[in-house]
Amino acid sequence: MASSPTFDALLSKIEARSARAGIIGLGYVGLPLAMAIARSGFPVTGFDIDPGKIVSIEARRSYIDAVTSHDLAAQIDDGRFSATTEFAALKDCDVIVICVPTPLTKHRDPDLSFVEATSHAIAAHLRAGQLIVLESTTYPGTTDDIVKVILEKTGLKSGKDFFVGFSPEREDPGNQHFHTATIPKVVAGDGAEALALMTSFYGAAVKTVVPVSSNATAEAVKLTENIFRSVNIALVNELKTVYAAMGIDVWEVIDAAKTKPFGYMPFYPGPGLGGHCIPIDPFYLTWKSREYELPTRFIELAGEINSAMPRYVVGKLAEALDIRAGKALSRSRVLVLGLAYKKNVADIRESPSLRLIELIEERGGKADYHDPHVAEIPPTREYQALKGRKSVSLENLADYDVVLIATDHDGIDYGALAKNAPLIIDTRNVFARQGLQGDHIVKA
Repeated sequence: MASSPTFDALLSKIEARSARAGIIGLGYVGLPLAMAIARSGFPVTGFDIDPGKIVSIEARRSYIDAVTSHDLAAQIDDGRFSATTEFAALKDCDVIVICVPTPLTKHRDPDLSFVEATSHAIAAHLRAGQLIVLESTTYPGTTDDIVKVILEKTGLKSGKDFFVGFSPEREDPGNQHFHTATIPKVVAGDGAEALALMTSFYGAAVKTVVPVSSNATAEAVKLTENIFRSVNIALVNELKTVYAAMGIDVWEVIDAAKTKPFGYMPFYPGPGLGGHCIPIDPFYLTWKSREYELPTRFIELAGEINSAMPRYVVGKLAEALDIRAGKALSRSRVLVLGLAYKKNVADIRESPSLRLIELIEERGGKADYHDPHVAEIPPTREYQALKGRKSVSLENLADYDVVLIATDHDGIDYGALAKNAPLIIDTRNVFARQGLQGDHIVKA
């Protein structure tokens, strides 16, 4: 079957790297992707509704750890990257990639308002010969049933006038071994021509492309990856509580178990789940499964276990204060070490540290935090009362009854902490890993 002239023209542009890419959403996913595409030779326009991001970009100042200011400046100065809040410039883009948030509502239902609003913005400037790609994590069917439907309301048709695809983002903030261009990219499209365009476009910027049969399949791939992590982390979190009651160190168990060269993969417990993926993405599938009247018991149980971890940790904190310091949590000052959801990054999205602070203060304690990567708590959807709090110095350890290790950032002098803090609650096993011991160090 002969290909369409619209397809041939767009494919030629992509292969010549003269196609202009538009990246909507210049956050942890969009900005690194924009840099990877620009480095591969495409001209790139970034779009964001936050004028502050545009100001930073124009000043050649990166606000994302994965993108250096030097790299950002290089792409701008070479004329390969620019950014704007004006969505009218979408009409000049041949490939448009949507990288906007997909959070949950307070009832744990998918909030696709950003995807829908962005799709309407694209529709207002849609023209023949464009490839529209969704990268935001969502439930199977979103690309075809929401994005495509909104775009086709213009009268243009997917597969004939324009093309639609899905490629799940796989960013891992703080990972020094993999970056956007070296992480294999799953791609899918609405039809064979859309898939060919997706493969050609991403293949120019990413080392390995993995085509799958449909957009829904690609959407399911992303959910599967994160559900796998969520369920296994929940398992070791539950084992932690059981083994602790038996006087067994779960970290020692895991370290010994991982010496088995087959049939085992280590996962580690913690104070709760954080980040933009694992605490949220599994519930997109649980929501969608209701349409098919099918239960998702593993996923929902994992969510319950992981969500309960901050309360478990605060319980262990209160117990340690009572037994080892003879002091109630309600009369104690607590220093939470680490606000970011994982070490060596500034990302606090869904961080359990925020919940830990809230729970400590609900029980009458006073909580401060120290984080070398997060100077001040920014606005968040769920923890508005914590906005504006600032990281405190570690020089004032004497002011605190206990230090709670929530995030094991490198660069912290844990030896000094072990020496000077009267009581330490370690949720990351960082002191044992560094050979630091003491009766005042309690694992939780």
